[in-house]
Amino acid sequence: MSAGDRTVAILDYGSGNLRSAQRALERTGAQVTVTSEPKVALEADGLVVPGVGAYATCMAGLLEVKGNRIIDERLAGGRPVLGICVGMQILFERGVEFGVEADGCGQWPGTVTALPAPVLPHMGWNTVESAPDSVLFEGMPADERFYFVHSYAAQNWELAADGPLKPAKLTWSEHGGRFLAAVENGPLSATQFHPEKSGDAGARLLSNWVRSLG
Repeated sequence: MSAGDRTVAILDYGSGNLRSAQRALERTGAQVTVTSEPKVALEADGLVVPGVGAYATCMAGLLEVKGNRIIDERLAGGRPVLGICVGMQILFERGVEFGVEADGCGQWPGTVTALPAPVLPHMGWNTVESAPDSVLFEGMPADERFYFVHSYAAQNWELAADGPLKPAKLTWSEHGGRFLAAVENGPLSATQFHPEKSGDAGARLLSNWVRSLG
């Protein structure tokens, strides 16, 4: 299957740089649709869940379009999902901002909290320590840089590695302390940085993900 045969749905739930993400994904050659329709989101080869702003606000928007159920159904069938920025954060059990705790989708255990850094937000280019055998970062040099804009992140990985499933591939970065920059966990992947704003490196990552869909 060529990239042009792959379909990608970007979930529109009122949060995220939808058009920027759409343009970046279209440059991979995929057929891209921005949608809030469950049927379209479920049937696409890949689903992208963007996210910008507050954790609780993003979760409220996601619930409004039943995005949590869409993600659940896709993953139950082994169908790929990619979360971006807050779209990564809401995949965890909960998030805490300014002392306010909000429930997330619960695909992964753990809590998203403020970075322990003297300067926030973490905004600009930063390197990552990519996971061995990563699909997302395949073919990239170790000093590749990606664009981050965030004050909160998952700073621990709490999913047990036992059982029949392969351990997740974890990519880390640092700003005041280590945090998860990307996760690849079977059909569910996510990046804390914005690949659609990360120039050639982000384009390569999105191409790698789209190529993995078929």
